[in-house]
Amino acid sequence: MVAEYAGGESLHGLATRHGICRNLIRVWVAKAEAGEFDDEIEASNLLAEYEGRIAALERLVGRQALEIEFLKGALKHGRSSKSGTTSVVAGPSVSASPKAAG
Repeated sequence: MVAEYAGGESLHGLATRHGICRNLIRVWVAKAEAGEFDDEIEASNLLAEYEGRIAALERLVGRQALEIEFLKGALKHGRSSKSGTTSVVAGPSVSASPKAAG
């Protein structure tokens, strides 16, 4: 709001639009001119930077979790097909059970 006021917006217009007292805007403008918000602005910028980095890391973790699940499935599937002897022509070998003979 301080930037809007400095850009030519009226106190009355800002106060009405945001539903706050004009005196509060005056206090904020005075503090901004005195440099009292510089630390808060720097902290806000740093926070925004960290939030961006966190979001990027969360996306990376999500991708890696999907890759891990895919690889687990591929490993599981790979183990089951290698457990028996297979032939390209006949397929997997079938065990002879007494029930199948009868």
